[in-house]
Amino acid sequence: MKFTTFHKNGQDRLGLIDGDQVIDLNQCQPQVNADLRLALKSGVDLAAAAKNALTSTSERLPMSSLQLSPILPEPGKIICLGLNYFDHAKEGGRDKPEYPWFFLRSASSLLAPNADAILPKVSERLDYEAELAVVIGKTVKHATMDNALDCVFGYSCFNDISVRDYQKRTPQWTIGKNFDQTGGFGPVLVTADELPPGAAGLKIQARLNGQVMQDANTRDMIWGVAETIKLLTECMTLEPGDLIIMGTPAGVGQARTPPVWMKSGDTVEIEIEHIGLLRNKIQSEIA
Repeated sequence: MKFTTFHKNGQDRLGLIDGDQVIDLNQCQPQVNADLRLALKSGVDLAAAAKNALTSTSERLPMSSLQLSPILPEPGKIICLGLNYFDHAKEGGRDKPEYPWFFLRSASSLLAPNADAILPKVSERLDYEAELAVVIGKTVKHATMDNALDCVFGYSCFNDISVRDYQKRTPQWTIGKNFDQTGGFGPVLVTADELPPGAAGLKIQARLNGQVMQDANTRDMIWGVAETIKLLTECMTLEPGDLIIMGTPAGVGQARTPPVWMKSGDTVEIEIEHIGLLRNKIQSEIA
């Protein structure tokens, strides 16, 4: 199954994708909350509801006509990994970390597909990062390698846009990773059953104005999805509607000579094989 989230009449709505059209799932199946996180938390059988919707005569909306929102407009926790590809750690002058470099994003940093990412007034060092997003569908604590993937509902694309000079102002990366409208997320969520376990073996790319800047494969992650969940749940309970962002491969702008920073008017695209294409333009912050 493939889902999206769109904005209609002042509200975010969970949509089921049917070809190039979208069904408002709550309108068709009222037992399903219109918010994906709340739908997951309720324990409703989304797969069954989606199958019923696909065979229904409910209204279909052209996806191209919709104003999209982040797949999860307000996730529970947004947990990100740094340095999770060998080549990216190397280009940053580091060896393989002994333990994942976890950090958090806030919901206020998220960016809708096709919306403008904001180049802040205080910096010109805006960088792209193509990443795999993991949406948690079930509560889990102390997961094992054998059962960790059971809690994954699906996968999407993420652009962990970073303000590099602010990121480096402190040993903690939080400030450079939480500027408004810098966490591109979407436009499609693909359920886990339609992809290889852990979404491994998928091509992942970042393109800036059509030029390929990052070109890798999710099999190259140091910590895969299952091991990441296992490590996280040693510490915390993961809950429905939580989000894990799995790190970026080599090719980021700050590691290039000279560095490549995104500018107002640029278009950045993140594409993951069998998942989708996330596109955003860059716009200078209005004073």
